[in-house]
Amino acid sequence: MSAAKRLSVFERYLSLWVALCIVAGVAVGKLAPGLVGVLSRMEVSRVNLPIAVLIWLMIYPMMLRIDFAALRGVGRRPRGIVVVLFVNWLVKPFSMAFLGWLFFKHVFAGVIGPELGDQYLAGAIILAAAPCTAMVFVWSYLTDGDPAYTLVQVALNDLIMLFAFAPIVILLLGVSNITVPYDVLLYSVLLYIVIPLAAGAVSRAVLLRRRGAVWFEGVFLARLKPVTTAALLATLVIIFAFQGEVILGKLSHIALIAVPLLIQVYLNSGLAYGLARWLRVPHAVAAPGALIGASNFFELAVATAISLFGLTSGATLATVVGVLVEVPVMLSVCSFCNRTRHWFPDAAAVPAPATAGIRRS
Repeated sequence: MSAAKRLSVFERYLSLWVALCIVAGVAVGKLAPGLVGVLSRMEVSRVNLPIAVLIWLMIYPMMLRIDFAALRGVGRRPRGIVVVLFVNWLVKPFSMAFLGWLFFKHVFAGVIGPELGDQYLAGAIILAAAPCTAMVFVWSYLTDGDPAYTLVQVALNDLIMLFAFAPIVILLLGVSNITVPYDVLLYSVLLYIVIPLAAGAVSRAVLLRRRGAVWFEGVFLARLKPVTTAALLATLVIIFAFQGEVILGKLSHIALIAVPLLIQVYLNSGLAYGLARWLRVPHAVAAPGALIGASNFFELAVATAISLFGLTSGATLATVVGVLVEVPVMLSVCSFCNRTRHWFPDAAAVPAPATAGIRRS
């Protein structure tokens, strides 16, 4: 391909924006404690209303992109789907629970203590139990993935998430001896998965019928993108405003939380990619499958952690660290998939696309 494939400025520097949100949030917490107190008291049934609105503004546009009609052809090329579902639902949450237990309860136990160890473990489990949605389309694009098949993979994951997210979180937190308020978790699933998914499906069907695909994709979704971006940044500022004292006192903990998160990303992406190669899955399906297995639906994870454990909890901090490390790590996975295109005979003659921000001559 002669044209470079590039991320938007926001996507390319997401980790930088998150870091700036840490600074801004901590500053707000220090300079305007009264405002932070007012925001913290705006709760209904343990759901913080400002955060809930902002997260809805992030999740709803993602659900609009899901075309469940694409699932009709899922049986035609099942191997790529099998790999993604196996890694996402039978390996990833359990491997993350093990790595979290190993690092937070043992390796780092002397530094973080048992209480924070439980909190960080809970956040890591919640993060791993929510497979990525919208950002997968970006990663698939950068690896020259099959967009139609990527859509099927994401749509199927979202449907499974409706039924599997809560039971997996309950199981793994229970095994880890972490108390789970079941009603709050189920309420989070209803609020942040069921309702946005249903609203997105209905809105998509109505708008496509009335205005057509060109307007829907090129105008409506394009107008929503800045709203999603602003909501994400505002959410992070509020979270870090509440986390200010924790952040200032435990900056090193961010690096410690990142260790098992990074290991699980490379473990699961490598497993998905290797299985796809072994099963002779085409590269255009294998690369997005590896990326889906590595990334997370961090908006849902953050919302769930806040609902279960609170804005100032270590669990919430752990999910936010997932946002901080995701983009540079996923770009490295994209680069690896592009460099190893020749491993897949179907793609050996196709030149690798330029990874984010790198132009090809």
